[in-house]
Amino acid sequence: MVKKIIGKSYIWLILILMYLPVLVLIAFSFTESVNIGQWAGFSFNLFPRLFQSKEIMIALGNTVLIAVISAVVSTIIGTMGAIGAYYSKRRMRNALDLATQIPVVNAEIVVAFSLTVMFVFLGKIFKAMGGDSYIFSFWTLLIGHCCLSLPFVYISVKPKLQQMDPSLYEAALDLGASPTQALFKVIVPEIMPGVFSGFLLSITLSLDDFIVTAFTRGSGLLSGSKNIETLSTLVQAKIKKGPIPPEMRALTTILFILVIAAVIGITFYRRHQDKKASLAKRRVG
Repeated sequence: MVKKIIGKSYIWLILILMYLPVLVLIAFSFTESVNIGQWAGFSFNLFPRLFQSKEIMIALGNTVLIAVISAVVSTIIGTMGAIGAYYSKRRMRNALDLATQIPVVNAEIVVAFSLTVMFVFLGKIFKAMGGDSYIFSFWTLLIGHCCLSLPFVYISVKPKLQQMDPSLYEAALDLGASPTQALFKVIVPEIMPGVFSGFLLSITLSLDDFIVTAFTRGSGLLSGSKNIETLSTLVQAKIKKGPIPPEMRALTTILFILVIAAVIGITFYRRHQDKKASLAKRRVG
């Protein structure tokens, strides 16, 4: 009895520590006070002001664009790498597993700094060839985010490949399917849950990344000729000068609601699919 009480108390304590700051931000998104803790009356004015703020909208657009693009690229490359490693020899598979595990356990600052050194080195080579030595742009930022999220896609897809019946691919080939048809009609549907999980994880990692973004960004996207500004870099820049714009609290509320809605939708979808699968098994039985 005492162990259950301690265990439940510990869980509730963790949940409170995790979600209380978010709930405080949400509560103060309905007041126009600049500083959190000072209530200036209930108001919805921060929400229209949020969409009127060009600076925040540009940062939000850049954040979403780089998250979606890097997630798509990482998912494609990571899935192809996982499939290739699964059908490779053991020595090659072990080497790829090790190569993908190092970025996961490595400190993010090491990844960001190593990418910066590489881009500076490449800039010197381009300068020697008559080009521009400053190569930081959207493309360097995209490479940085892909390096950050690609190993997590590989790790998400790999277990689904191991759970798959290895004879399915050979059976498809024996039935007359080409290797490409067998890949997209047999293997990809079997590992799709892992691919989808890796895609969502890539978006999450990209949305809240600051270190890699700060080290590898340049001009491009919605920022034009200026350095790309994302939500994380915008908040960091605002903290240096003064308080964070109160409109950011309204953005936090909207993002939180969207995430909760997505989680609920995915949960109901999975339950619906499980019910369908169970009904199909009963009919077959």
